[in-house]
Amino acid sequence: MSTTAREDRRTGPRPAALETAASITPPPKLRRRPALVVAAVIVTALGCLLGAWAWSATTKTQEVLAARDTIHRGQVIEAEDIQRIRINADPALSPLPASAFDDVVGQRAALDIAAGGLLTSESTADEPLPPQGQSIVGISLTPAQVPGMPLYGGDRVRIIVTPGDNGEAPANSPQFTVAEVVDTYLDETTGNTVVNVLVPHADAGLLAARAATGNVALVLDSGAE
Repeated sequence: MSTTAREDRRTGPRPAALETAASITPPPKLRRRPALVVAAVIVTALGCLLGAWAWSATTKTQEVLAARDTIHRGQVIEAEDIQRIRINADPALSPLPASAFDDVVGQRAALDIAAGGLLTSESTADEPLPPQGQSIVGISLTPAQVPGMPLYGGDRVRIIVTPGDNGEAPANSPQFTVAEVVDTYLDETTGNTVVNVLVPHADAGLLAARAATGNVALVLDSGAE
C-alpha cells in the first residue's frame, strides 16, 4: 500500500460517514414552563368539580304536586286539576309529595293556587263543609242579577232583596243577607248562574225563600272591607 493511501485514511472519515454522523445529532431540549403545567392542572380540577356539581344538581330531585290549571279558593280539587312534577330539592320549599295525590283529590282549596304553583299542606282544607253553625244555600241568578265577572270561593257578597211583582220589597225584614261564595256553576238548561253561598244557619231559611221567588240580586263586595 502506498504512503498516500495511508495518509488519506488517517486524515478523517469519508464524506458519507460525515453525513451519517450529522443525521443522529440529538434534538434540542424543550424548555419546561411550570406556570402552564399548573394552569392545566387547575383547569382540569375545575372541570371535574363543575361536572360533579352538575351531576349532583340533576340527581337531587323530588316528585311533588302542582296545579295543572288555576285552582280557586273553595274549589273542590279534582284529579285533573293537579299533576305530578319533578323539581330540584330545596330546603326552603315544603311542597306536598306526589304520594299525597289521592289524599288531595276531593279536598277544597284553602287559597288560590296559580297554574303551575306547588301545593303545600296549607293549600287544602279537609274541614267539613258547611262548618258547624252555617249552611249553604244555592241561588239561581239570571245575567241581570249577578255581576258580569267570575265569582270565586271566598268572595264576600250580599244577597239584596229586589221589588216583587207589585213593585215593592218585603217590609219588616232584612233587605240583604251577607254571605260568602262557596262555588258557582252554569245551569245549561236555563242559562242561569247558580251560586252556592255560605250563610249563618239562622239566615239560611229566609234566604232560601227569597231566592225561590227570584226577587234577589247578588252584589260583590270588596274583600278589604
